[in-house]
Amino acid sequence: MNNVLKFYKDFPKAGINFVDIMPFLQNKEVFNRLMAAVGEACTTANIVAPEARGFLFAAPLLCTADKVKNIVSVRKSGKLPFAEGDLKEVLIEKEYGHDKLYYRLSDIAAGELVGDVFELTILDDVLATGGTAEGLAESLNALRIVRDGKEYGVKVKEFVFIVEIEELGGAERLRHIAPVRSICKI
Repeated sequence: MNNVLKFYKDFPKAGINFVDIMPFLQNKEVFNRLMAAVGEACTTANIVAPEARGFLFAAPLLCTADKVKNIVSVRKSGKLPFAEGDLKEVLIEKEYGHDKLYYRLSDIAAGELVGDVFELTILDDVLATGGTAEGLAESLNALRIVRDGKEYGVKVKEFVFIVEIEELGGAERLRHIAPVRSICKI
């Protein structure tokens, strides 16, 4: 599937070779093959999807992967409505700077439990340096979620990426947290 990808030099700034995954959305057969591979790679009922492209690949799993039951949206500042005490902020390190992302505790609590733990898959489009996924996983793994008066743990069970840029070492950065699966490697 690597031949579907497009590349743009010096975007969004000089020195960055941008990997464009949007061509996966331009061919139904290619998209179906991709989603079948992503569905096989994701082994949990709960998928954590950073915006915006993570949403593109997580949402179809609700219809195509029987095991997937819940999507936890991770958004930028001001994009996620929330009740008091429900929003969790995460400082992340991206390959071209720092950022903040947010998710709701209630979205995790709406998911499926495995024993006393909410097992999660972090699903995103491109694995570069791994800073976004690492920051998100560390935040999630430190949580205790209350549902129906009982407290539960949270565990990132795996990372799944559409594309991994191997030379940037993101997978190595994440493997101490959980296994890393990538559909395409460049």
